[in-house]
Amino acid sequence: MPRVPDRALAVLVAVPFLLGAAAAPATLDGQVAFTFRDPEIVESSGLVARGGLVVTVNDSGDSGRVLVVDPASGETVGVTRWDDDPRDVEALAPAGPGEVWVGDIGDNRAVRDSVEVLRVPVGREDRTVAPERFELVYPDGATDAETLMTEPGSGRLVVVSKGILGGVVYRAPARLHADRPNRLEAVGTALPIATDGSFLPDGRHVLLRNYGAAEVLTWPGLEEVGSFELPDQDQGEGLAVDEEGRILISTEGASSDVLRVRLPREVRAALAPPTPTPTPAAPSGSGSASPDPEGDPAPAEEVVVDRSVWPWLLGTGAGLGLLVLLLRWTWRRPGG
Repeated sequence: MPRVPDRALAVLVAVPFLLGAAAAPATLDGQVAFTFRDPEIVESSGLVARGGLVVTVNDSGDSGRVLVVDPASGETVGVTRWDDDPRDVEALAPAGPGEVWVGDIGDNRAVRDSVEVLRVPVGREDRTVAPERFELVYPDGATDAETLMTEPGSGRLVVVSKGILGGVVYRAPARLHADRPNRLEAVGTALPIATDGSFLPDGRHVLLRNYGAAEVLTWPGLEEVGSFELPDQDQGEGLAVDEEGRILISTEGASSDVLRVRLPREVRAALAPPTPTPTPAAPSGSGSASPDPEGDPAPAEEVVVDRSVWPWLLGTGAGLGLLVLLLRWTWRRPGG
């Protein structure tokens, strides 16, 4: 039976989400941060920005390696290799100073009993290493995923599945063991067809993307703060947030541009910490001002993104209809 192309399938099933996002903040404008100059970078999938450098990895089919790029020039300045070829590397996440997590977590056909993450050193040099390896097991069977994130502070890994109707967010154990499988825990849901994501520097929010849209969720509650469309990319699969909160997004393709984007104003406002309530001045002659006997000031009013249900309903119908047509066209037999 012919297999539906990933790109076509992703476009169809993302229709409901994208139409729903039309009622959210406006599409982000992206500026070209740099262009990958290395002809070996042809399918940039994962992305990490740390220490003034950008680390990327090619999609499945490449050898065991990650590439370190200087964004000032777009040139590759270091490559870390390991001997064993991976199954399906799809993601990267920060792992500490001079290191990244490599997520060998792709499973398009949902046939893998477990997946693997590797802790790999990176920097401005070429090297071959024997990285630490850790096996991960899902609680609900084989799962395809392209998103790997690291919780600030704890360093705990988070995986988001690439579900057609919505992703599942999984959290790894606080401590990984190299000598036995590490069981993931399902903790919530996220947008459909998630291709990458990252924690924001505050550690209280995550940013996730798919091929055409993104959402910000609280952590660990996974409540939506806002969703929005991303700049158009051929097959956007990479997202990185650096230490200062700057956001980069990448796409597959040779000599592809990496874009710098900024969250919509409404989302930035929702993420801003509450403004402290100033202490009233003491009446004249009463001495110094006294602290508020009730303690902390009242929290800032929660920002709610108003969204009509109709774009979602129309999008769902359109997406399912297009999906059925594509499947019938792809699977029909000659003369049928």
